[in-house]
Amino acid sequence: MIKLEDLSTKCIAGFGAYKGIRKEYIESYYFVFIMKIKGIILDIDGVIIGEKIGFNSPSPHPEVISALKKIKSKGIFVSLCTAKPHFAIKDIIESAGLDNLHITDGGGVIIDPIDNVILKLNIINSNSAIKVIDAYLKNNVYTEYYTVDDYFIEENQASEITKTHTHILQRKPRVVKSLAKSASQNKITKIMPIAKNEEDKKRLTELFKPFENEFVLSWGIHPVALPLQFGIITAKGISKKNAWEEIIKNKNISFNEVLGIGDSTSDWQFIQLCKYAAAMGNASKELKELVQSKGRKFSYIAPSVDENGIIEVFKHFKIV
Repeated sequence: MIKLEDLSTKCIAGFGAYKGIRKEYIESYYFVFIMKIKGIILDIDGVIIGEKIGFNSPSPHPEVISALKKIKSKGIFVSLCTAKPHFAIKDIIESAGLDNLHITDGGGVIIDPIDNVILKLNIINSNSAIKVIDAYLKNNVYTEYYTVDDYFIEENQASEITKTHTHILQRKPRVVKSLAKSASQNKITKIMPIAKNEEDKKRLTELFKPFENEFVLSWGIHPVALPLQFGIITAKGISKKNAWEEIIKNKNISFNEVLGIGDSTSDWQFIQLCKYAAAMGNASKELKELVQSKGRKFSYIAPSVDENGIIEVFKHFKIV
């Protein structure tokens, strides 16, 4: 069976050859008239926020915000997808006018902070959370836990990591005497153990093994925090992929109408659902290969985040 879009493309190409129209104009016609992107999902760190402080850190470059505004004005929704809490990305959302649902806390919270709407809030069992927190603290692992509107550390762990993460999140943590005791009094959405480097990440992953039946552990990085590795612990069944499925269901559109953009291999969990895909120039080799597996018409490898490569993604797919 021939798909309608494939047939359309072949017809357009045939007509172009007949009339002597250049190949790039044919491809442009395909993007404008055949490809219909109605939504975009993109990671934040390494995609629109880089490591050039004052240029694209701690906030995206003004040109990127302007591009996001233009896209939104065309009726295309843009969902940000991050392990960060919503309060750390609220300025981006408000500046670009992205009044739609976003994925935060690694999929733990689906929220529209402008309209104050929470589609999904996944709370971790407090008794189980305390066990995880205790396991990491006893092994001298810098550990944070998060609620919807705040994050917490134990006072004896305040360090350079605290300063670095404060820059990234643009908010100081709440410092408590006992992280475990504090955890028993709050509704936790995410636990974040932070590894010193790739080697230390292996140790933290081993420490997590007793909790695999109840929780999920994934990992993220931030350009200004390397070599630190950020662990993201959420309840079982919670992920960026599942959250993205919830948003698509809520928007009542098809995955064939959305573009996914990321920089790390873990971003593939939501990008793989999208028909159109892009990876940044600074993305992992594995993610670039996965993105390109979608085929030339549906994929793009952009310049790096520090070159505002995201704008080239938007231009390539003819959405700005």
